[in-house]
Amino acid sequence: MVLPFRFGVNLLAPTSRTAWIEKCRRAEELGYDVIGVPDHLGLPAPFPALMLAGEVTTRPRLNTFVLNTPFYNPVLLARDVAGFDQLSGGRFELGLGSGYVRAEFEAAGMPFPSPGQRVAHLEETVATLRRLFADPEYQPRPSRPDGPPLLIAGWGERALRLAAAQADIIAFTGGGAGESGRITLADDTVTAKKTDYVRDLLGPRVDKVEFNLLIQGLAAPEEREAAVGYIADNLPMGFAGQPEDLTVLLFGTPEQMADTLRLRRERFGFNYITVLEHNMEKFAPLIALLNGE
Repeated sequence: MVLPFRFGVNLLAPTSRTAWIEKCRRAEELGYDVIGVPDHLGLPAPFPALMLAGEVTTRPRLNTFVLNTPFYNPVLLARDVAGFDQLSGGRFELGLGSGYVRAEFEAAGMPFPSPGQRVAHLEETVATLRRLFADPEYQPRPSRPDGPPLLIAGWGERALRLAAAQADIIAFTGGGAGESGRITLADDTVTAKKTDYVRDLLGPRVDKVEFNLLIQGLAAPEEREAAVGYIADNLPMGFAGQPEDLTVLLFGTPEQMADTLRLRRERFGFNYITVLEHNMEKFAPLIALLNGE
């Protein structure tokens, strides 16, 4: 069974109120189902940016894609999550990740935890949110009794196990990230191992949980050579395949890219596709080709 396609865009550029409103409305106009804001220093602050996005649009859901969870006290985060979900009229999707960029922790004056400690904090955060939202006396009340739909992003087995147990949406990062924030892109063979692993863990939830893929780049036929040069530093060591084998990249005409996404949904389960702001316009023709499928 495959789930219907959904499409999101992550807005990255800090800008004026007027420009922010314009690009949020443009995302809705282009047919995006979700407006997301990541959580990195130097980028827009997720909650206020999403609140304004919700005020000036009517249809897209609003997603933290994804919160750098170790930055947050779980109890205080629960208040922000529930309050935003309430005030957005239930349009919120909560995206959580374990964080990975050492420089951001250092800039915030925070110790940089080990990978295991970061995932442990993510686990604690999810458990705390679930516990608080399950309390009928908890205030502010989220729009749904158990809180907004939960997206968990990961690539390592421990984070994926947590996502399989708790998430409504599992965001596969498409490769492992080092402390610098540079992602080593995975090919389809590695991606299949990750998605098969999670599918086995999901059990009876397998047809209900969405699989998300964040597309890192799109290249028209005439842009292929330049795109290959651009991603050279992100290739796995000893990579001998074709760039088309890298799951988070799309090559070709819009029709060819749409066919690739159909194949990746069939093979891996990716129905929820997110692109970065600089590809918002470029990806839009694919929405028209895939909408309703």
